[in-house]
Amino acid sequence: MPAPAFPRAKLHVVTGKGGTGKTTVAASLALALASQGKDVLLCEVEGRQGIARLFDVEPLPYEERRIAVGLEAGDEHPGTVYGLHIEPEAALLEYLAMYYRLGRAGRALDRFGVIEFATTLAPGVRDVLLTGKVFEAAKKGRRGRDSRLYDAVVLDAPPTGRIARFLGVNSELAGLAKMGPIKSQADSVMSLFRSERTAIHLVTVLEEMPVQETADGIAELREAGLPVGGVVVNLARPRDLDEADLKAAREGTLDRAAVTADLETAGLSIDDGLVTGLLTEAHDHAVRRALEDHQREIVSELGVPTYELPRLAAGADLGGLYELAALLEQQGLA
Repeated sequence: MPAPAFPRAKLHVVTGKGGTGKTTVAASLALALASQGKDVLLCEVEGRQGIARLFDVEPLPYEERRIAVGLEAGDEHPGTVYGLHIEPEAALLEYLAMYYRLGRAGRALDRFGVIEFATTLAPGVRDVLLTGKVFEAAKKGRRGRDSRLYDAVVLDAPPTGRIARFLGVNSELAGLAKMGPIKSQADSVMSLFRSERTAIHLVTVLEEMPVQETADGIAELREAGLPVGGVVVNLARPRDLDEADLKAAREGTLDRAAVTADLETAGLSIDDGLVTGLLTEAHDHAVRRALEDHQREIVSELGVPTYELPRLAAGADLGGLYELAALLEQQGLA
């Protein structure tokens, strides 16, 4: 196994354009870290319950729940993955109880809809609360009777186009507050987010728009002083054909007789329609591979570590997540 690329990172933020599979990558990364014996908190902030669906568990409440364990590796005892669905309204109630002792009063405000009104009226408030909860988990772990200090936190974050603003909202808050506990809290959050204890990973697929958005996201994160981690190329097609075969497939010069003979050797019942269909599929695959290879070259020039995950034929069920987790560990992301 290669050494982890981000050995000092405790908070792994996973972002990506919609449809690239960032939730799947975040879940796989959490399992990879747990396979190294770490207790990991996997949390989400977009209200989609994507974690629960991936791990085939009941919808997650606003509290940590054990959802999986890592793979055993030699004598290493696997760690545990806990899931957390962060809701801004619940985070605000917790914030009021912790810092202003408004436990019962805070719940009364919630019944009157004041909290929902406040978080809807000022969207920035939602991001402050969400990032604050992530900070608390990364800094202090779980409180209460079953207290736990997590070895790592993986955040399934908002999409690439919003990630710099989402993570940087506390910087704006610190500038407004000037002094007092709000400024102190905001400064602490930004201190973590801008340090080597945080790594922001971007997920893409080998298509022009997601790759361009990834490049733009990296530039925006760097401009904001936020630490870029790696780029995870997801849903990659298999690369088991050599260049000569790909070229022949693109140009329509594959040996039809040879393909027919191979099918007969395999004992398949064939006709001209089947062979024609297979050659068409080969052509489409080769064209797609050429486009992907071009985008792969662009990704390699972004100046950050890159990792690649395949398109799973059976989809991203729990077994598939473990398969992807092993690949991330083998490539050194975890």
